[in-house]
Amino acid sequence: MLLEVKNLNSYYGDSHALQDMRLDVDNGEIVALLGRNGMGKSTTLKSIMGLVRPRSGSIVFQGEEIAGFPPHKVANAGIGYVPEDRRIFPNLTLLENLKMGIKHGKKSKTPLNNAWTVERIFEHFPFMKARIHQKGSLLSGGEQQMLAIGRTLMGNPTLILVDEPTEGLAPVMVEEVRDVLAQINRAGVSILLVEHNLKVALSLAHRIHLMGKGYLGFSGTVEELESRPDIRQKYLEV
Repeated sequence: MLLEVKNLNSYYGDSHALQDMRLDVDNGEIVALLGRNGMGKSTTLKSIMGLVRPRSGSIVFQGEEIAGFPPHKVANAGIGYVPEDRRIFPNLTLLENLKMGIKHGKKSKTPLNNAWTVERIFEHFPFMKARIHQKGSLLSGGEQQMLAIGRTLMGNPTLILVDEPTEGLAPVMVEEVRDVLAQINRAGVSILLVEHNLKVALSLAHRIHLMGKGYLGFSGTVEELESRPDIRQKYLEV
């Protein structure tokens, strides 16, 4: 198993945000983490990434315990993070934003012929090549989202955590972002995806984790979820 989260407990002050949370992602998988708003999906990603420090529990990545690691150590271990708000640098050019994703000093486990370079990013994001000198602030929302994904890939991660990549995007850009994530996965990158668009999530995911309030309520395949209207009603429907 590539990533195993077990009995994870995270807090915001006195608020117990994650309660013995558990999930897993295997090599080559796209796993969708779904649930209603406020269930703790983003907190789960932030806890794995070290942006929220868990009080207890285990996060094992490629056989190494990383719970409590600061974000830079998690990144150097091989996990990338695409935050919900994208956080591109508006005053830097597209190319400069991409280069900010390079992890200097990282002991890469990625073969040189499979490394993510600027040229390889352009193969997956063709619009970027003609706009390398354009400031990040001048890109559309969808273009900023793809830039955030491309910047993360420049760190050559084995696994990326992607938080709400299609939120606020026009339908045509939703499809483009969805297709890019599928391409990246076929290129060998595993993905843990938080996504409010159920159609997008189910079209991408190999497996599904559903969250209740701070805990894991269901794990299974897309087919298993589709055969369980009771589970969909309990964890997804308003």
